Amino acid sequence: MNKKETEEIFHDGWANSIDILDIMVDEAFEACSSPENKIILNKLGNVEGKKILELGCGAGEASVYFAKMGALVTSTDISKGMLNLADKLAKAHHVLLTTNQSSSDKIGFEDNSFDIVYAANLLHHVDMEDTIKEVKRVLKPNGIFVGFDPLAHNTLINIYRKIATDVRTKDEHPLNISDVKIFEKYFSEVTYDVTWFFTLFIFLKYFFIDGVNPNKERYWKKIIIEHEKIKTMHNFLEKLDIVFLKKFPFLKKYCWNIVFVCRK
Repeated sequence: MNKKETEEIFHDGWANSIDILDIMVDEAFEACSSPENKIILNKLGNVEGKKILELGCGAGEASVYFAKMGALVTSTDISKGMLNLADKLAKAHHVLLTTNQSSSDKIGFEDNSFDIVYAANLLHHVDMEDTIKEVKRVLKPNGIFVGFDPLAHNTLINIYRKIATDVRTKDEHPLNISDVKIFEKYFSEVTYDVTWFFTLFIFLKYFFIDGVNPNKERYWKKIIIEHEKIKTMHNFLEKLDIVFLKKFPFLKKYCWNIVFVCRK
């Protein structure tokens, strides 16, 4: 079984366990614990009427959110189960999506087709450079590629990854901070931000204080579900992140996620 088949089977199984009533669309972009998407929204501005392609759409939160904002959204994923879920979620929110099953390194659309390509937590599952080449191809001139992925350098997160084997695929490869050079190879303008440094204390709380089994609950979903509960703690720790990382920028590589904005 090759890597793509393994990913498809894993995500089909995950899709079967998800109830669309539990999918938090607005919160995925507006909760305090969604700093990555807040950064992306700020960079994109008004998306009304824009043609957006989401790669690796998963359950469809981002696709549906963008559609609610007036964008013309096409959602792709390697998992048919996830695409079916995204279709159902779109209907529940009374918006339209175009869904297409495909891998990110062979996107079935013509050159210069989209204003924006969005990919969240995708690149660490796929061949990064092949995907970036395809993204550049389908973007219109001056189009924007945005998204976020986990970084590989934080010891705490790496321990979590070793424990949470049931909710991850074996072929995942978090990004190195040096991978920014791959973006720069294909795009004329690249900026990035990082998120979750001191704020990762919330993960420690889940494990050591709350006793949450990381193989039973996905921590990166739990922070969205419990965003109101953790808001005070998160906002305090996030302020520490901002001050500390500004003073010691060499520590940015030890954050959990990197947020990238690339212009063709």
